[in-house]
Amino acid sequence: MIAQGGIVAYPTESCYGLGCDPRLAPSVRRLLGIKRRSIDKGVILVGADWSQLSVYVDCSHREAIARAQESWPGPYTWLLPGEGRTPYWIRGDHPKVAVRVTSHPGAAALCRHARRALVSTSANRQGFPPASTFKEVSRTLGDEVDYILRGRVGQLSAPTTITDALSGDLIRQGGVQ
Repeated sequence: MIAQGGIVAYPTESCYGLGCDPRLAPSVRRLLGIKRRSIDKGVILVGADWSQLSVYVDCSHREAIARAQESWPGPYTWLLPGEGRTPYWIRGDHPKVAVRVTSHPGAAALCRHARRALVSTSANRQGFPPASTFKEVSRTLGDEVDYILRGRVGQLSAPTTITDALSGDLIRQGGVQ
């Protein structure tokens, strides 16, 4: 379903996420429409392992990548320079791409099953709190997504920490487990 352009809601480390194949612009645009979020902001990509994410990253920045890899799998999102062909609908107005090797077993299994990284953005409309249960996603977004994966969200109390891997700047402080 994901390879055919479907949008899936799935549990992550802190809340339910919305995901799709990041290579498919119509799917990403549809997902952003569901959220009512601007394409200019970019999206986070989540993978089961580094190989699913590396195609979107300029891999010449070895030290920055090594710093990120030390925290994975885990609830840590890193901004890394985008590979030259990383599409605008992933990066938005930014030269970097946000990536995470997830520690959530359900999200990782979904990425393995799809055989690719997925877009990972909270399951909510912009300005509203993210859904944390299957029931909440069903009630608020169920008519707009193609599938809702049942499962429990992780123990993280807020979205993942985001850090710029080149500068070390903290972009967003995440929750604690």
